[in-house]
Amino acid sequence: MRGRSEDPTVKKQPVLITDAARSQNDQFRSRQIRYVSMMSVRAACLILGAVLISFRPPWLGLWLVLCAAGMVFLPWAAVLIANDRPAKSKAERAASALEREQQQQAALAQQPVDEVEYLTIDGEHWTEPERHPR
Repeated sequence: MRGRSEDPTVKKQPVLITDAARSQNDQFRSRQIRYVSMMSVRAACLILGAVLISFRPPWLGLWLVLCAAGMVFLPWAAVLIANDRPAKSKAERAASALEREQQQQAALAQQPVDEVEYLTIDGEHWTEPERHPR
């Protein structure tokens, strides 16, 4: 008789049973990995530019412009991406929209009911304002 640990069909990873967002540590770790990888590409652009200058391949100017663009653009993009939080899920967006709607309805319910005067204009004569509760 085989035990559960020996069964090849049993997954080793835990099963996600909630719609909870990833933990702050997981999000931070993934942003760190993205930042370091983008800065590594920047370092590779610097090294590639130095190698290209020493070998002088055809279209050297184009290659150097591309390397320089990578060295200038990547740090800016890496900081923006590293500081950004993941996009909200569909459930999070729906929950925040429901919360906003409930707040608006509560604010409307708290407003006092005032009487509003309406002026009726007839083509031939004016009538006295009618009082209508709001």
